[in-house]
Amino acid sequence: MNIGHFLFKNRSYTPIPLILIALFLANPSWITIAAGFAVMLAGEFIRFYGVAYAGSATRTTAEAGGAVLITSGPFAYIRNPLYVGNFFLALGFVIMAWAWMPYMVALFLLLFFFQYTFIIKHEEEYLLKTFGEEYKIYCLNVKRWLPRFTAFIGNSIHEPNFKAAVKSEKNTLQSVIIVTVVLIIRWKLFK
Repeated sequence: MNIGHFLFKNRSYTPIPLILIALFLANPSWITIAAGFAVMLAGEFIRFYGVAYAGSATRTTAEAGGAVLITSGPFAYIRNPLYVGNFFLALGFVIMAWAWMPYMVALFLLLFFFQYTFIIKHEEEYLLKTFGEEYKIYCLNVKRWLPRFTAFIGNSIHEPNFKAAVKSEKNTLQSVIIVTVVLIIRWKLFK
């Protein structure tokens, strides 16, 4: 098993050590909690919008991939909207906790981009093998991390399924709420 496959398979669990460290070292205020929560909400909105187009296949941990190449919705602007959403979710938590600043932000950036560099490489190998020239054209027109200003017009014409997205994002929403509540309780008990 290569590192990309390992990180892909365990991507739901790899943030846990950073979350625990941030909770232990937390030094929040109402301002950091409000600002961080706003950033987290923006991240969840991006994720939710992406899941509405990509479906619950984004929850798989077995293998990277999908049956079709999705290039519509948020995928028409950026190749990895769910990972951009994850970035803002995690950054929002780091801001909320306000632990060991600014070093925690630097540590978060280092760990996030290390992990997702390997995960994206792993996924892109699958997508290139599966979709070939169509995926190459998509990659030439849509960047991994920086959004386009106009939508890419590809072959994919997927309609969003917001009801399925709510069901699929239930665990992420629960995690956001639990981590926020634990942070506030920890802050109130130990300030």
